[in-house]
Amino acid sequence: MNDIVGSHDILLVTLDTLRYDAAAELAAAGRLRNLLPPGVTWERRHSPGSFTYAAHAAMFAGFLPTPVTPGPHPRLFAAMFPGSETTAAGTWVFDAPDLPTGLARAGYHTVCVGGVGFFNKRTPLGQALPSLFAESHWEPEFGVTDPASFEHQIDRGAEVLRRVRGRVFLFVNVSALHQPNHFYLPGATGDSLESHAAALRYVDRHIGRLYGLMRRPCLVIVCSDHGTAYGEGGHTGHRIGHEVVWTVPYAEFVLEDHAAV
Repeated sequence: MNDIVGSHDILLVTLDTLRYDAAAELAAAGRLRNLLPPGVTWERRHSPGSFTYAAHAAMFAGFLPTPVTPGPHPRLFAAMFPGSETTAAGTWVFDAPDLPTGLARAGYHTVCVGGVGFFNKRTPLGQALPSLFAESHWEPEFGVTDPASFEHQIDRGAEVLRRVRGRVFLFVNVSALHQPNHFYLPGATGDSLESHAAALRYVDRHIGRLYGLMRRPCLVIVCSDHGTAYGEGGHTGHRIGHEVVWTVPYAEFVLEDHAAV
């Protein structure tokens, strides 16, 4: 990461509420054609939090989802923290309370395109995470109730990238997977794991446009912040300690000119 920070743009996409099992099954069936480049697969990881605010607060402090195998696992980014067992030689260490501020001090223009309510800036809590960035954007059409939310978010990202010069850290919180998602499955009247998967297919159809907007070379991190339950063990939703909530998909790769590796 010490070679990447400063030489690459950085894109962080959180697919809010995406379950690992849904992502892995669709990928294995060949139904995700654009989310991951050839040769890149979903990694099974554990979220640092069981709901959006907790997970993103941790990620913005450098604690991305953790591999499920025994560690310690060196981190890509880490705030200065004496005694950290996951800060290694390849870790980019920032002297700031959060990653957006650290990257801003390293010369990046930091941009947030929000999705779910914790990014809507309508309340003090809804302003907390977006305020970490130099500029932040949220509109009702970016939120969970708009079936074209991701397309609207990409449109806003395109507007930002057209005017910004220099290195960019773009964060996009994709709301489409979050409940309600039944409108992505024709004929459905309620949310289910099947409509959740349909929402992921919707995101897959459009994410290539977002990747195409980024200047090369660009480090891409695409992951979920947490999963959600659809009746497992009697549970619905998240903010609970259930396997389907804690286990998330994660991938990282570099977009180069005409190729992704």
